[in-house]
Amino acid sequence: MTNGVVIKTEGLKKYYELGAETVRAVRGVDLEIHKGEFVAVMGPSGSGKSTFMNMIGCLDTPTDGKYWLNGQLVSELSDDELARVRNRAIGFVFQTFNLLPRATALHNVELPLIYAGMGAKERRKRAAEKLDLVGLGDRKGHRPPEMSGGQRQRVALARALVNEPALLLADEPTGNLDSVTAHEIMVQLAELNRQGQTILLVTHEHDIAEFAKRQVHLKDGVIESDFLNSHAENRA
Repeated sequence: MTNGVVIKTEGLKKYYELGAETVRAVRGVDLEIHKGEFVAVMGPSGSGKSTFMNMIGCLDTPTDGKYWLNGQLVSELSDDELARVRNRAIGFVFQTFNLLPRATALHNVELPLIYAGMGAKERRKRAAEKLDLVGLGDRKGHRPPEMSGGQRQRVALARALVNEPALLLADEPTGNLDSVTAHEIMVQLAELNRQGQTILLVTHEHDIAEFAKRQVHLKDGVIESDFLNSHAENRA
């Protein structure tokens, strides 16, 4: 595989058995995403984008086909091996934030490093740096209920970045935010991408996808279109 390829899929498929019916959610996807790209995956309900995202995030395994993440063939790994890859190589940002409500912002950001076995002093330092990066250096001791939706998503973003992942996977990251706050979060993601972070964004909103430099549209489990977005820089 050529250097600089973060995601590579060949003939990626995912089928589900629902009673007597076979649901072909993803029907054969060939895709390459290089280091430093900002790619939006779009598609209507039933297009396969959520199933595809789960496979890219190592949350699910393909029925057929191959998937390499950062040069490692992950499509054939066991569940335990996939869990290690997820924690080391992928940072997740979800629509629902997924923060611990009683934990401080700093502790929420620390969590992946605790799972990784990092010592307390080093992980607190790293977590504080990531909160500074997303503009929440003065909110380290605040808990999620004391924060706005935008601030909570920034905490989730800092947590996703704390392991310095090869891939930042953002699944409908603005779905629970008003339009002004959503724009702020997307500007933040665009800035992280300018600093070199590879980002894969899953969204159904065209105005959110416009922040990405490349758009991949799925329909009926296959890629319908894949194109560069010349307007991305202007959005941010």
